Amino acid sequence: MKFLCDVHIPFKLVSFFQDLGYESVHVNSILEGSSTKYSEIAKFADEGNYIFKDADFKISFLLKRKPKKLVKINLGNISNKALIEIFKIRIDQLLKLDSKPTFLLEIGSRNDSFIA
Repeated sequence: MKFLCDVHIPFKLVSFFQDLGYESVHVNSILEGSSTKYSEIAKFADEGNYIFKDADFKISFLLKRKPKKLVKINLGNISNKALIEIFKIRIDQLLKLDSKPTFLLEIGSRNDSFIA
């Protein structure tokens, strides 16, 4: 499983996925870093799962299914530790979703939603 983490996602989450043996990179480490255009990130993200906070990629997914696999975080400001814990309990779910050709998983403070 591969993860690309948005500019608003902490590097500690990237390290968490790497420690589990998954390929994981932060947007600031690829292409043109934080100034990379959304369209370029979307192309790059089609190779794995993209984790993000803003709505732009959700809209792109709903209209064009690009990027193909998205995890949207709707949690507001939480600690890095809390964010990692949230992903620890969802890693099996992500493994199952990764086998699908396309998905959008929204992780919220009260519940999650899923679109295939």
